[in-house]
Amino acid sequence: MKIVDSKGRLFGKISILDLGAAIVILLVVVGIFFFPGTTGSVAQNQIAPVTKPVEVEAIVRGLSVLNPMSFLEELKKSGTTKLIIRNQPAGTVNIKSVTPLPRKLAVPQPDGTIKALDDPRQEEFYSVNFRMILGGQAQVTPDGVVLGGSKLKIGSGIELEGTNYNFNASTIDVRVLEQ
Repeated sequence: MKIVDSKGRLFGKISILDLGAAIVILLVVVGIFFFPGTTGSVAQNQIAPVTKPVEVEAIVRGLSVLNPMSFLEELKKSGTTKLIIRNQPAGTVNIKSVTPLPRKLAVPQPDGTIKALDDPRQEEFYSVNFRMILGGQAQVTPDGVVLGGSKLKIGSGIELEGTNYNFNASTIDVRVLEQ
């Protein structure tokens, strides 16, 4: 009696291909249950982020408002605003300060120098530039500050929303405060 017959069966009973497939399946099952590898996910192996108070400084340029100065006063009085980073809500933050930035024009003088003078254009009366300092609690990771699940860095565009406003600002500074 031959070990492998003309049809490729061992001892005339079982196919070599079927035997190979059964061995591969058995090795996979043994590998899964007896040698599962490292436990835990990558997220569990990382250092947990620390929550600390942060200050975010933002600049707003060219916001069109009917009465700019009363709008800035309203922002100061409200004390809080909703923050949206990359179209994802990041929670509510405190408005620590609002500072208007004057609109100036570079005007050449007859002697060749340049003077910065107030912008006299009528259409600019309904536009305002200002700087805001926002405060809140954020997770501080080795990769930076994470506010509401979104990374916040200098240059990040943010959106501020309140009961009667919604506008974009640009982040110009992110400071982690010590408790």
